[in-house]
Amino acid sequence: MQKLFQTSRIAFMLIAAALLFTTCKKKLEAEVYSEIIESDFIPTSNDVNSLVGPVYANMRPMIASWHGYWDLEEESADQIITPARPRGWYDGGTYQRMHRHLWTPVQTQPNNLWSRCFTGINTANRVLNQIESGRLPITSGKEKVIAELKTARAFYYYLLCDNHGNVPIVTDFTNTELPKQSTRKEVYDFVVKELLENIPILDPAVDKTTYGRFNRWAAKAVLAKVYLNAGVYTGTAQWDKCIETCNDIIAEATTRGSYALEAKYRDIFKTNNEGSKELVFAIPYDEIFATEQNIHMKALDAVMQQVYNMQTQPWGGNCAVPQFIDTYDPDDQRLKDSWIMGPQYNATTGKEVINYVNTVTSIEISEYNHGYRMGKFEIKMGVKAGLSNDFPMFRYADVLMMKAESLLRTGRADEAATIVSQVRQRNFSSNPAKAIVTGTDLMKGSSYRYGYWENGQISQLQGGGDIPYGRFLDELGWEFTCEAHRRQDLIRFGVFTTKMWFQHKVSSAEKTLFPIPLTEVTKNPNLKQNPGY
Repeated sequence: MQKLFQTSRIAFMLIAAALLFTTCKKKLEAEVYSEIIESDFIPTSNDVNSLVGPVYANMRPMIASWHGYWDLEEESADQIITPARPRGWYDGGTYQRMHRHLWTPVQTQPNNLWSRCFTGINTANRVLNQIESGRLPITSGKEKVIAELKTARAFYYYLLCDNHGNVPIVTDFTNTELPKQSTRKEVYDFVVKELLENIPILDPAVDKTTYGRFNRWAAKAVLAKVYLNAGVYTGTAQWDKCIETCNDIIAEATTRGSYALEAKYRDIFKTNNEGSKELVFAIPYDEIFATEQNIHMKALDAVMQQVYNMQTQPWGGNCAVPQFIDTYDPDDQRLKDSWIMGPQYNATTGKEVINYVNTVTSIEISEYNHGYRMGKFEIKMGVKAGLSNDFPMFRYADVLMMKAESLLRTGRADEAATIVSQVRQRNFSSNPAKAIVTGTDLMKGSSYRYGYWENGQISQLQGGGDIPYGRFLDELGWEFTCEAHRRQDLIRFGVFTTKMWFQHKVSSAEKTLFPIPLTEVTKNPNLKQNPGY
């Protein structure tokens, strides 16, 4: 991925230089040799990366960097916790507030998502303004560039709709008035409209030229996800539209072989995973040129530096919720493929350095070895602080499971089970019969033993047997653990605020939306804070 990032960075610098020095030329009419002047820069289809690159570059810190989208979606849900450790990790109580749903309008994680989404939106609006005004006259492929920018903008608004709900819709870069607030339904309608209008214009190619960018199928994956959650966003479910959109992607995969399930689950998340056919839309990272993928640093204890000969010492924070680990079938390969557990050994001496156990004392106190650690994204020997593993925002298994869930919820459980069995098949090589599930299975409740955790055990057992389609929720948990899916899935299944796990108790239904940052409400009187904050 290094060549790609070098090209993007250089191109972005050229564009920035062009815009910066435009005013100078108008005032002095000097002939400039050291910089590129905007009037002298006439983009063509070969310059698309330089035009849209900054819109995508913003996604890297937003998704997998410190207190990014990954933290927001996982730390608030039932699979990941960051307990206080002997070396610290209290951090002003931020992780305890995320776990207990006690966040406030000054909480860093949701505020970071807000600011980074609007950074991406504003960048897209700026470039759209430059193109549509003619100041950046593209000689060919103009319509596709505009469609791609509007799709990326819609993606940012999808994240805002999902997490903050009632946000301003800003499309005019030149407007200096304070933006007005839109309802969650209005944001949903805007996202759907933008995607439907621009998907037919987007490039249908699935190759190196569209990797990490919104081609037609990646945009359809966003649309399918929006339809999947339409009932949450608007009160009106759109299961049939979700199925139809997923079918378009599946047809592309079937007829042209563009997408497919990887034969081995781990291959989706390996260090150099940009060639995976399972990735429909990925966020590219690189250990040298795009170093923001540091999820592993927060997960691994410091002594794991010896296990992987790491070039830096990890920080030793988050781990798995023991109750979630207990839901796995022992024959499910995804357990070992997703989590680092048991004894870990010095790569040079072979000496045991730590033994991870599936227990955690409490969110306020834990030992170094408490809790299994996230190992889903391959940690190569000699790894740096940033991984080169690209982040799978949408993958083909996700498309299949969105269709399966929509089928299940519209009375076609057996059809859904066929798809789920297809996704499970690669994970039960030692016992293939276990890969098969039935429609009746998917109609059952969850195997998650929901309840409050005290002194290494559940003291107030709720269980998950009463969750409609709870077994399907389990399937989503096993397949997409550590991929920033869990908060959204728990909300859609009615679990996020109604169940207890670890030391999270039942919370207010208003917690399904994060607050609007206090700084934004303070400076813009048009914004009304979300209920409950």
